[in-house]
Amino acid sequence: MGNMETKQTKWEELSISNDFLFGKVMQNPELCKELLQRILPDLNIERIEYPELQKSIHVDMDAHSVRLDVYVKDNRVTVYDIEMQVSDTKELPKRSRYYQGMIDLQLVDAGQHYKKLNKSYIIFICPFDLYGKGRHIYTFENICKEDNSILMGDEAVKIFLNADGTMDDVSRELKAFLDYVAGQKPEDSYVEKLEEAVKEAKKNREWRHEYMTLLMRDQENQEIGEEKLAKLIQILSKNNRLPDIIKVTDDKEYRQKLYVEYHII
Repeated sequence: MGNMETKQTKWEELSISNDFLFGKVMQNPELCKELLQRILPDLNIERIEYPELQKSIHVDMDAHSVRLDVYVKDNRVTVYDIEMQVSDTKELPKRSRYYQGMIDLQLVDAGQHYKKLNKSYIIFICPFDLYGKGRHIYTFENICKEDNSILMGDEAVKIFLNADGTMDDVSRELKAFLDYVAGQKPEDSYVEKLEEAVKEAKKNREWRHEYMTLLMRDQENQEIGEEKLAKLIQILSKNNRLPDIIKVTDDKEYRQKLYVEYHII
């Protein structure tokens, strides 16, 4: 009973910066559309819809799964994936690349020809500065290295928002949203609607149960991961691979490689 009360308290204390709660709030199409318009003011988004997409995308049994926070498309069939990311895992650029590939594969599987792949935006909302330049927004498109005026034309855009930015580089409306992500409550009509939606979401018992189930599953996976790492370190120690012990604690890809080498599953 004590554990259940702890999890319930955690649920009650969640804010918009929690990826699970953010995903639920963004199920409101008007709130989601207004957020996209604040991020991408040059676009004229008339409406958005939520295409049929598995919550977790698997390419094959050995691939990483992708659980998207918010996946929508607009009236021009542009695809948007919006992710709330609280922790700086040092891998977001490569994760955005992986997400792009997974989404594109889904579109191709749905019968799309390569030339007709949807224009896409992958957007990460972060309370930290991923690139350390003080910007609130970092937008990336593929361009020619020899001539920056030439766009590759793949129509794949990646955006990293930083709620901890210091520059005057975004609109007042987007700044208000980012301040809200950072834990402030600026006077802004959209922020007020988000705050109300967050309060309503917390009243949803089904969502609370889903969140606690995911929380317990994540804790179980973390425990399994810790056991695997402990077993790997023990093996490396016995084999006098001391430099590798330090490396595997920080390098996830190298750690996975050694799991395969030593048949740790």
